[in-house]
Amino acid sequence: MASGTVRLINAVFYAHHGVMQEEHRIGGRYEVDVAMDLDFTEAARADDLEQTVDYEKVYNQVQALMTQNRFYLIERLAYLIAHKVVEIYPHLQGVEVTVRKPNPPVGGTADRAEAVYRWTSGNG
Repeated sequence: MASGTVRLINAVFYAHHGVMQEEHRIGGRYEVDVAMDLDFTEAARADDLEQTVDYEKVYNQVQALMTQNRFYLIERLAYLIAHKVVEIYPHLQGVEVTVRKPNPPVGGTADRAEAVYRWTSGNG
């Protein structure tokens, strides 16, 4: 079976997530990567968007989840994004979503915190 990956990398949003109330009030920058595994052979042969994934549609769903909600955990965001993408594209073989929070409030210096969620067609 052939397989390929379509990636949306470093989609950036200003949103209000985090455990601290200050994060919910002030908000901050979040970065999201979505990697979608599928066989896009026929899409490539026919040059047909309908036979692959539309990363603009994926971006719009990620944007809605990121900006229209407030969650404590970036893990929840990664999970919800992955399952939304699979809901839209049930033929996917796998999805990996990374949600990053630059400069997380950890009481010291850290470039970022990130949560990575992986879904494969075998694990429902």
